[in-house]
Amino acid sequence: METLLPGIALLVLAIATMAAGTDRRSKTLDRRLKRLEQKVDLLLAHAGVEQPDDPRMAEIDDLLAQGKTIQAIKVHRELTGSGLAEAKEAVERRMR
Repeated sequence: METLLPGIALLVLAIATMAAGTDRRSKTLDRRLKRLEQKVDLLLAHAGVEQPDDPRMAEIDDLLAQGKTIQAIKVHRELTGSGLAEAKEAVERRMR
């Protein structure tokens, strides 16, 4: 049993190191994607091109009119793939 402890500790350390590296790469990719999205938004704005509203955005508006904010946030997350906080902010902006 005592001979297994160093091996197990090494395995746990290796898994933790791999997880940290994956998390770092994920954060880097998220930052790059966010910068690319901002650049595309700037290019579209400069060209005077408006992005058409997705038809499901009308569903979000209907849910908001019915007072179903949580359901509207769920639909927004499904539609855009955004996180909870981002979807909540976007839905609240649509409510104004």
